[in-house]
Amino acid sequence: MDGPVLTVEEAAAQLKVSRWTLYKFIRSGQLKTFKAGRRRLVPVTALTGLVDLLLEEAA
Repeated sequence: MDGPVLTVEEAAAQLKVSRWTLYKFIRSGQLKTFKAGRRRLVPVTALTGLVDLLLEEAA
């Protein structure tokens, strides 16, 4: 993870899931994002938080 934010495509690649699955996390409120112009960006901290949340749910 290079910078403080990722595109949806980059975030999906980091998690090794499809864009559709990543948008499912966004719609459910499990992943916080923001829009910059027409682009939706994912803060790296939000992506880390999602992984932590999923690990807690799996335990």
